[in-house]
Amino acid sequence: MVGPVRTTGKKRTKKSSSSKTAKVETKKAFRSYREAVDYLFARTDYEKQANVRYNANTFDLKRMEKLLSLLGNPHKKIDTAHIAGTKGKGSTATMLGKMLEANGYKVGLYTSPHLVNLHERIAVNSEMISERDMYRLLNRIHAPLEKMGKDDPPTFFEIMTALAFLHFADVKVDIGVIETGLGGRLDSTNVIKPKVVGITSLSIDHQSQLGQTIDSIAKEKAGIFKRGVPAVTVQQEAKAMKVLKSEAEAVNAPLSITGSDIDFSHRFETSREDGPHTRVCLTTPTSRFEHVRVPLHGKHQAINCGLALAMLDKLKSSGYQIDNEKAAHGLGQVSLPGRMEMICDDPRIMIDAAHNAASINALIYAVGQNIPYDSMIVIFGCNKDKDIHGILSMLQYGADKVIFTRSNSPKAMLPQDLADLYTEICGKMCQTALTLGEALQLAKAAVCKEDLILITGSFYLIGQAKLRFQPNRVAPGI
Repeated sequence: MVGPVRTTGKKRTKKSSSSKTAKVETKKAFRSYREAVDYLFARTDYEKQANVRYNANTFDLKRMEKLLSLLGNPHKKIDTAHIAGTKGKGSTATMLGKMLEANGYKVGLYTSPHLVNLHERIAVNSEMISERDMYRLLNRIHAPLEKMGKDDPPTFFEIMTALAFLHFADVKVDIGVIETGLGGRLDSTNVIKPKVVGITSLSIDHQSQLGQTIDSIAKEKAGIFKRGVPAVTVQQEAKAMKVLKSEAEAVNAPLSITGSDIDFSHRFETSREDGPHTRVCLTTPTSRFEHVRVPLHGKHQAINCGLALAMLDKLKSSGYQIDNEKAAHGLGQVSLPGRMEMICDDPRIMIDAAHNAASINALIYAVGQNIPYDSMIVIFGCNKDKDIHGILSMLQYGADKVIFTRSNSPKAMLPQDLADLYTEICGKMCQTALTLGEALQLAKAAVCKEDLILITGSFYLIGQAKLRFQPNRVAPGI
């Protein structure tokens, strides 16, 4: 494994993630970028399939390991940090990545799903992978994929994960921050031996794959623990915490908990300069972060920030040279699309990728705490594989008016089915719209100047909204 870079006071210059550092080009299997990406999208994609069975047949690490072996095991050529959990994975990964980057390290970031552009999933020092590099890598991976044949072909997510590892190895990142896709134990990313593991807040989600109870979900997430590798988590429900501690002990992975054996606190405040925001403090024997401003709104983001800081401290203990002031500056550069993001000012329209009951609850609380409004109109759509009952039960507490619609996901639930269930659960009236455009027309007809329109429930839905209102901010590609 590549060790941490020892900085000597000379600031590392930000290197481009272009293909200059790539290996010699292989013979092109595809005539164009579009042809290569079409080949990728033709692969099995469990993100778009309903009722996917979560077992060693559909999620097979041996298949992933074989693919990586044919590619020269790029995941073994880089240091990594691994993050699993129900909510907050992407936020935690992004904050950790930015703090490392601010300390002069070249950082690869692998997250999923994407909002608008496939290239969002793979980035180096906050720069998305280019079309040129994606095209090059898809040409390079074609022969190994064909060699594996049609009997047990790698999935879309497995190929994307392999592409990320290849890209990070090619450009020689100092560390890759890797977010799991689904679960942990059988997730395609779970082939790495990271320097540190993080488990974000756990709650009920993907029950058909991960189990109906919080302890069964915790066991799947804890599957990324590795022998001897330090792990960090946040305060969890008692049953979940019991499982995490047991699984960590079973593989001799030292487990630390923010707010317990790691001194951690957060405080909401308002100032003229920063407006409503949260500050956190975290202290360990090797690090002291005092009153650090959380770059994203909400108590839940303060908890995610604490986890990112704790993971950073574990990396510091393993040899990474970390300056706390630089880390705090890096945090200040975090801007995460799709998390309480205002995409239109007149009328005010916000998007957020809250996709389970706990996330909806946290979002409603955060909006009420940070965004002044008279009335909130919620445009909501989600997939069939979610805890629909739990989500709708939470939705009623913040929405003055609800408009149910559907995204372009094959798994999207019908608006009328959502509306019927919402009325049954809450006894409240609501409206339906077959498309996001129709839903926005209904919302705009009812909104006043000081009101807020909130679009939430599905990555697909908020991706559509972002593309609709900010087309010029979307990078070319997929």
